[in-house]
Amino acid sequence: MVTFISFIVLLGILIFAHELGHFLAARAGGVGVLKFSLGFGPKIFGKKIGETEYVLSWIPLGGFVKLLGESGTEELPPEDEKRSFYKQPRWKRMLIVLAGPVFNFLLAVVIFFLVYLNGLPNLLPVIGELSPDSAAASSGILKDDAILSINDRKISFWDEIKPVIRESGGGDLTIRIRRGGEEKIFTVKPKLSKTKNIFGEEETTYLIGISPAGKTVIEKKNPPAALISSVEKTWEISKLTVISVVKMLQGVLSPRTLGGPIFIAQVAGNQVREGIVPFVLFMAILSINLGVINLFPVPVLDGGHIFFYLIEMAARREIPVKIKEWASQIGFVFLLMLMLFVIMIDIERLNIKPVNEVLQFFK
Repeated sequence: MVTFISFIVLLGILIFAHELGHFLAARAGGVGVLKFSLGFGPKIFGKKIGETEYVLSWIPLGGFVKLLGESGTEELPPEDEKRSFYKQPRWKRMLIVLAGPVFNFLLAVVIFFLVYLNGLPNLLPVIGELSPDSAAASSGILKDDAILSINDRKISFWDEIKPVIRESGGGDLTIRIRRGGEEKIFTVKPKLSKTKNIFGEEETTYLIGISPAGKTVIEKKNPPAALISSVEKTWEISKLTVISVVKMLQGVLSPRTLGGPIFIAQVAGNQVREGIVPFVLFMAILSINLGVINLFPVPVLDGGHIFFYLIEMAARREIPVKIKEWASQIGFVFLLMLMLFVIMIDIERLNIKPVNEVLQFFK
């Protein structure tokens, strides 16, 4: 029950943020909004306020905002022509479509901002283990030494160490440490080593052969620092999402790393049991993923509409409605097949023997 409820809450907030972006942008642009729907299929309930019907439907795997004259084929009374989505300049239509993904990114920024203000555990720069014959061990650095600075750059947390070593390009590092009650200075020359990145690829980087002791402290950021870190984290995860998709197309990353509704529900349930902070952080990551994926130039998605508008702006004429409809149908079939694929992966992850035997026929 916890898993189901957390899944519904998670999807509901993500969908609401996305569609709220479209809704507010349309209203700001003077475009009529006929329906604001959370979910698809038969409606649970709906209420009309003004010209807009607000609907909650049974299938919580998406949502939509129906705009006045959005297809360009409707016959509208003259007084509604200027409020028609299709009659707006292309740049305004692009902004309305773009607002959905933008609100997903904004939701992530807000979540990260609040979490950073509240405080997160961060590893202290205290050395745990040293690799045998490593650069750090050879220089005389010991376990439990606390790193204070590297090349006169203050080190407050463990994640600040790696960038400084990487930027050195293999040059000597002056590392100031605290051992017991005294400070010591060591000169360490990083070694070029092979290591695996998060995608499992071979890459070379400079290392000094140390690992953290695991000691943490709650780090709270002031509002300006929290805002900067929130934007940086959102950008970092957005880039990682794009790179992951590219790696998947290149065959470097297995498609079986994808997660569908069942996987998301399981993770959401686990995060809720861990506490509110892990749950909202998971929500932020999913919101970023949703925003990035919606910007892909696939018909039906926001990115597909933006792609069409860019073509029209370059060609200075409209793409025929029929072509857009065909493209949307193809895009819908593609997304449906992708959804079925990830659901099959989700079911396989459950590791139910009779089900796995059936799934073998589809491989």
